[in-house]
Amino acid sequence: MTHYVAIVEDGGTDHATGIWFPDLPGCFSGGDTLDEAMAHAPEALQLYIEAMMQDGKPVPAPRHISEIKADPEWADDVAQYMVALIPAPLVTFRPAAE
Repeated sequence: MTHYVAIVEDGGTDHATGIWFPDLPGCFSGGDTLDEAMAHAPEALQLYIEAMMQDGKPVPAPRHISEIKADPEWADDVAQYMVALIPAPLVTFRPAAE
């Protein structure tokens, strides 16, 4: 099974928890608790990918966590926040146009 790396910013007891996906800019999930945000993450991923496919946009394949850690855009977030692996919906991945 393929998974997308998710960055999890746990807001603790006073704030909501946010989840976002480095490989899918603009795809995010959230909830009042960590459990709620994690429960919403697969649906957010599914809806985001379905919208990309309907728009005829390529769906980027998930990168390995080591690739995301090496990416300067995400290295600090990976070091600072929790990381989760969210199962990818069954789709055909195509490389994004450069």
